[in-house]
Amino acid sequence: MTDPAAGRHQRKMQHRKAVMDAKIAAADEDRGVLVVNTGNGKGKSSSAFGMVARALGHGMKVGVVQFIKGAQSTGEELFFRRFPAEVEYHVMGEGFTWDTQDKERDIAKAREAWQQAERFLRDDSVGLVVLDELNIVLRLKYLELEEILPALQNRPRMQHVVITGRGALPGLIDIADTVTDMTEVRHAFKSGVRAQKGIEK
Repeated sequence: MTDPAAGRHQRKMQHRKAVMDAKIAAADEDRGVLVVNTGNGKGKSSSAFGMVARALGHGMKVGVVQFIKGAQSTGEELFFRRFPAEVEYHVMGEGFTWDTQDKERDIAKAREAWQQAERFLRDDSVGLVVLDELNIVLRLKYLELEEILPALQNRPRMQHVVITGRGALPGLIDIADTVTDMTEVRHAFKSGVRAQKGIEK
């Protein structure tokens, strides 16, 4: 005796497969994508560095520029520096802005970091570029959106770029291919738990 529920499930999955097959067939373009990870929730940089690992798995060369972080080494930096031939890693910030408390110096460091980013964005041997916390730099107007858009839009055709940080500007979201807004539901720090190695740093 045939189980009616099993039959309904099979028909539902057959329909879903047909829909997905059609979407996959329609997506026939190969080119680099611009990914923006923003929002107040945890995971923006973590997602970007997951993509670094994925890119390395495919034999791609990766360029990383961290705009704000830099006061202390993160687990990502310590790990990916083990692969100097594959990952060029630049920590260009000096820590969070409430720690540095020197706007002019922060602006100078942001401009220096952007110069390195531009070098990556002109290099077609770099398959993935991570611009960590660039959204914060733009939101604080340490760099103007108008001055970075040409480099993003004119980069090598197959180069992927991931930009992270809270408060992504509408103009950046407009040109991005994939945008994820991380929503915070709960965070251990607000319950008094310090940033933990392997989780936040």
